Amino acid sequence: MSFSDAFSRVPRFLRSFYFLTGLGFLVWMFVFDANDFVKQYDMYAKWQELRTDKEYYLREIDKVKKDRAELLSSPELLEKFAREKYIMKRPGEDVFVLVAPEKEE
Repeated sequence: MSFSDAFSRVPRFLRSFYFLTGLGFLVWMFVFDANDFVKQYDMYAKWQELRTDKEYYLREIDKVKKDRAELLSSPELLEKFAREKYIMKRPGEDVFVLVAPEKEE
């Protein structure tokens, strides 16, 4: 069986110039191109991750805005927040910070 016999057994539309050119183009785009499927998938996964990060930060911004509004509305809450978070004190006052001992294994 020669090459021409094997070539003649292939259906005519598969031997077409347009089919072979299109097949070559698809192989190039899916495998060798700079934006192939693997990179497209990675970019989509990164986009999804960034969307979830954005939602998280938007929730955090809302929470901080709410806390800020509460703190600015009341001087007592502002003082309590400063004392608890930043260990601030009044003049002449001593502050003792209690740290829980580490558990030994």
